[in-house]
Amino acid sequence: MANRKNGTLYVGSTSDLIARMAQHKSGQGSRFTSKYAVTRLVWFERFPEMAPALAAERRMKEWKRRWKIELIEKSNPHWDDLTMSLTPY
Repeated sequence: MANRKNGTLYVGSTSDLIARMAQHKSGQGSRFTSKYAVTRLVWFERFPEMAPALAAERRMKEWKRRWKIELIEKSNPHWDDLTMSLTPY
């Protein structure tokens, strides 16, 4: 997630992305996302189980910022908000 192109980035995982995005957009997601207005879903990956999702989250949190930006821009070069494109898993 991001607040704008090349802005503040947030990495997280959830078992219900649609519901979690609604929470973030209403300011109920987390203190960090609320404080920095991080409400734009700019990249996501789906996993069939939570364990690999949590492992991927931990790895990405250790990444350099540039690597995260490159990952986002491979599939979303304009940093569009992908929330409306979500479909139930």
